[in-house]
Amino acid sequence: MRLRSGVAIDLGTVNTLVYVAGRGIVIEEPSAIAISRVTGEVVAIGAAADALSGKEPNDVEVIHPLRDGVIADLDATVAMLQAFLRQARVRRRIGKTLAVICLPVEATYIERRSVAAAAEALKPRCAVQLIDEPVAAAAGAGYELSAGSGAFIVDIGGGTTEVAVLAGGHVVRGRSLRLGGNVMDDAIVRAVRQEHGLLIGRNAARNLKMTLGLADGSITEAETVGVDAARRTPRVERISAKLVAAAIEPTVLAITGEVQEMLSDIPPNLAEEVVRGKIRIAGGGALLPGLAYRIEAAADIAVMVVDDPLRCVIRGAARILEVGRVPVRRPGA
Repeated sequence: MRLRSGVAIDLGTVNTLVYVAGRGIVIEEPSAIAISRVTGEVVAIGAAADALSGKEPNDVEVIHPLRDGVIADLDATVAMLQAFLRQARVRRRIGKTLAVICLPVEATYIERRSVAAAAEALKPRCAVQLIDEPVAAAAGAGYELSAGSGAFIVDIGGGTTEVAVLAGGHVVRGRSLRLGGNVMDDAIVRAVRQEHGLLIGRNAARNLKMTLGLADGSITEAETVGVDAARRTPRVERISAKLVAAAIEPTVLAITGEVQEMLSDIPPNLAEEVVRGKIRIAGGGALLPGLAYRIEAAADIAVMVVDDPLRCVIRGAARILEVGRVPVRRPGA
């Protein structure tokens, strides 16, 4: 069978991944762009731009153009995607390039149109097909979507958490929580300031989160560096696992509570398939120490972290792009 040509894009709040048919994942970079305040030109994208974030350079504005999994700054998103596709060397072809793009299951009409507009403005021009993130995650997790079998997916990203029950390539029940890793990071930033009088950045908070998790491991504290809130000078501090766990607990409770609510409304004909197939967790949040256990305890169903959870959605989108068997949403649908 001849593979379809085109690109698959996982446009995330934290990271953007681009897959090119026949070549694999060619872009995996932070969703960031740096713009010159003087000329308005793009200075850096991806990791190079993100490295400037929070450091307040005078001549450069660093923009993270996505918020809660959807576009907050359309112009910056178009510029970022154009730069990524140039870097990926997507070849022009006769007609438009097919672009499969993943979005939160509850993305609004305006949000979907914004994403479609961003892709349609790209060069080479793209014919856009939008797909719900849980469908792509299920495909990336190894479910055979064309068979109509049941699946339960929890995809925890930086800006959103997708909780969904699927039958094949169709969402039966789905919910997008506008919270994820970024909300946890912000809560840790606030907790460290309140407890220790220390100002830390989001990257430092993320490191604490992934090192200490939900305080059920052998590591009881970790070192971080920030700015003393009173003296305004750099300082090293040791942060306890209990402080981090307490800070992220409200987000964890929201996720586990949504899983329980989804299970309470599951169609009976899907129940056995979901139980036997396990709840599968994808996204960067799947790597948070202790989270899989908390979801399993709340659901009373076995939970499995998918292989390579950070790339699960793009793997599924690539599979859908190349096989072309799963229903995709047209822009605005």
